[in-house]
Order: sequence, then structure tokens, then C-alpha cells
Amino acid sequence: MEYEKICEMILECDKNIRYVGIYDYGELYDKMRPGLKSHLSREETEVSLSQAVYRWSTRKKTADKIGKPVYALAKYEKIYRVTVPIGGAGLILISIELDSDVNNIVEKILTVKNQHSS
Repeated sequence: MEYEKICEMILECDKNIRYVGIYDYGELYDKMRPGLKSHLSREETEVSLSQAVYRWSTRKKTADKIGKPVYALAKYEKIYRVTVPIGGAGLILISIELDSDVNNIVEKILTVKNQHSS
């Protein structure tokens, strides 16, 4: 998959998207909105994503009863953070400004993801 292209397309979905990262098989592909400073270092982001991958594996355990997870949304004091599965074991992490219509943005993100998933 063209993860760099997917990152760029997701970032272009909305001006309130701060950061997009795709973590797959130990590799991180990411893009930050120009002019913004990341809240986390690259190392902190990688650790956070590896933990998120583990959480996704636990969500999948109940998929036969409640359905496959589509995305997860967390609200922090400074940002929204959305995680979306992609590919076999990949995960997209997106940070979004708080003054956003996060549900609308997530729908746009899912559209981009679905255009590039098999």
C-alpha cells in the first residue's frame, strides 16, 4: 500500500487534522500539518502506536459477538485521537484539533482508507 500517499490524502481531508501516522509491521509512515509542532516525539509516537496495535488486537477478540471494530476515538485535553485499522496488521493514527466536527472528519478518513484497502 502507498502509505505516504494515504497520509497525505487524509491530512488534506480537513484543516483541523494535525497529524496522520500509519504504523504497519514495525514501520511508521507519517505526516504533520506544516507549521504545527507535535505534542509527542517520534519515539513517543512509535511507542503509543505499538500500544494501540495491542489494544486493537484485544478489540478483535469480541468481533464475532459485536462486529469488527471500525475506529476508536479518544478525547484528550489537547486533541482528539482516532485510530483506524488498515491492511493486515496496520493502524492509522490521526490527531485532530478539539474545535472540530470530529465525526464528520472520521467519515472522510474512512472514505480515504476504504479507497485504498482491499
